[in-house]
Amino acid sequence: MTSNFSTIPVLGFAAASGTGKTTLITQVLPLIKASGLRVGLVKHSHHNFDIDHAGKDSFRLREAGASPVVLVSKYRRAIIEEFYHQTEPELASQLALFSPEQVDLILVEGFRSEAFAKIELHRPSLGQALLYPNDKHIIALASDSALDTPPHLPLLDLNQPAEIAAFILHTFLKS
Repeated sequence: MTSNFSTIPVLGFAAASGTGKTTLITQVLPLIKASGLRVGLVKHSHHNFDIDHAGKDSFRLREAGASPVVLVSKYRRAIIEEFYHQTEPELASQLALFSPEQVDLILVEGFRSEAFAKIELHRPSLGQALLYPNDKHIIALASDSALDTPPHLPLLDLNQPAEIAAFILHTFLKS
């Protein structure tokens, strides 16, 4: 299943902060990769962050005014780019950075208000409202408790990463 953004299938994980999105993704990723898929990821942060640090050449070059700064080795590449118009990033512009020659699937953490396929993660103990009643793009719900969900919305066990990986591989990607 592809989104309106990309020819590469895109699947998000949407939930309130503290639900365990990153933890679940780190458990699901190796299971998906074991099937031979190349998986990219976009993570939205509401906080300012740096991937280079004071004293490093890339930090000094960025502080001197270079943007973007591309840091590259035979192992990996990082692009550090300043956003001068401090508006929330759009998912489409982030997905444009990926190539079908590099990845077979893009997982997204965050961007929950954008229109693309998502699995909602829900822990009733956190007291947060469910997202799916107001988001028609949620294709499954993963919870640590039994929930009364509509028949069209699969309910997955949030504590069973293999079950969620199987849903992604056998249901989402086969759609």
